[in-house]
Amino acid sequence: MSALEPRGPEVTPQPPGPVISAAPERPAALDPGPEDGVLSRTYRALSIGIIAVVLLIAFEATAVGTAMPVAARELNGVEVYAFAFSSYFTTSLLGMVVAGQWADRDGPLRPLATGIAAFAVGLVLSGTATAMWLFILGRAVQGLGGGLVIVALYVVIGRAYPEHLRPKILAAFAASWIIPSIVGPLASGTVTEQLGWRWVFLGIPALVVFPLALALPAIRRMAAGSADPSAPRPPFDRHRIRLALAISVGAGLLQYAAQDLVWLSLLPAAAGAALLVPAVLGLLPKGTYRAARGLPSVVLLRGLAAGSFIAAESFVPLMLVTQRGLSPTMAGFSLAAGGLTWALGSFLQSRPRMEPYREKLMAAGMVLCGLAIAAAPTVLIDAVPVWTLAATWALGCFGMGMVIASTSVMLLKLSAPEEAGANSAALQISDGLSNIMLLAAGGAAFAALGGGAVGHHAATAASSSGGSHPAAFAVVFVPMAVVAIVGAWVTTRLKPAAAV
Repeated sequence: MSALEPRGPEVTPQPPGPVISAAPERPAALDPGPEDGVLSRTYRALSIGIIAVVLLIAFEATAVGTAMPVAARELNGVEVYAFAFSSYFTTSLLGMVVAGQWADRDGPLRPLATGIAAFAVGLVLSGTATAMWLFILGRAVQGLGGGLVIVALYVVIGRAYPEHLRPKILAAFAASWIIPSIVGPLASGTVTEQLGWRWVFLGIPALVVFPLALALPAIRRMAAGSADPSAPRPPFDRHRIRLALAISVGAGLLQYAAQDLVWLSLLPAAAGAALLVPAVLGLLPKGTYRAARGLPSVVLLRGLAAGSFIAAESFVPLMLVTQRGLSPTMAGFSLAAGGLTWALGSFLQSRPRMEPYREKLMAAGMVLCGLAIAAAPTVLIDAVPVWTLAATWALGCFGMGMVIASTSVMLLKLSAPEEAGANSAALQISDGLSNIMLLAAGGAAFAALGGGAVGHHAATAASSSGGSHPAAFAVVFVPMAVVAIVGAWVTTRLKPAAAV
């Protein structure tokens, strides 16, 4: 579940009607007893609809990542290949902040519908691009939509589902990645070879009709409107929007600098840091950087877990291809079991009897992540069988399943209803920004030791066997393992000070 894999449609979904200014009074049937489940009559349409949205995003992430190298070569844009990924991530950070405010102000209905529409429009722009800059623009629009969608979905969960059902719906989200992680690359490769890479992008938007038709009416009924109808409708916080823009631009500049290790790169790096640091301090909960107890540590843990694991995972296929001679397809399938074990870990944390042990599950999950990352470069030793990496990475994914879902559960538990959007945005910003920063740092270290430009690896891996020095990979995995172990310590600070 790599973050880089992150992530003819005549029908364009239209935004819903007028904003509902107050949440409708919920009938008694919507206040379920403990025996109700996420697929009970009360929640069936909503659950299937939002799970379909996640399934759509998962298929896009795995399929588009496979087709991207072919698209870059055909559009003569291999030299800016990395920006096809970074443009998505940087604009998604802006979308997350906008969605958090929008959902807290008006409910999650409109940001979700707008996000899905933007996601589809971005795919169409990329699929019809005649130049690389148009392709990158499409990815940026798609990222903006993805940022809107993911935060809106968290607000829907916080509004529509009682606390005892939230771990289960989040486990279902994780399970939605199993089939795409296994089938997505193969299906995308087949379509790319038989029909062309454009159809990988153009085929996905048609799938938005089903989740829109099923989920939006249920969200309008169960989670629309302001969290507090009696409170005045707050204006958009323009200061936070400016901070979000600063994060997006700053992250983009830093990633640009990391791709070209020359002295002149210090200029965009310095400008990026000057924009990024104050913006992050303004958007994340106070005390996040020092692991203050409670919500700040939950947000910090999400970034440490996702950033360390995803940044390391993005180098696994390249390492197997260049150092052990596997084909790109076999290298990708070495991670396929991770989709299943990730879902299994998420399912485990969703069991009601596990609730008293949530912090311990998260600590164990971070230890498994750290061990898997640390063990990965052992396959650089010829005597170590390649299958050991697949096995250890599956254990790491099991740990990630417990941690990622649990951070979402804890965040919603620690958030007041009127703050769920802003706090969910902070969680996703921590996740996305950590992915960008740690991947940029890992890519810079990799390039400095002769590994080559990480942004080009998908296009050149098949022809570069033996071209990268093993130390270039070790310098990526070892620091990421350290970051994961720091995350294990942060799990000791997840309970608010009053509860300790």
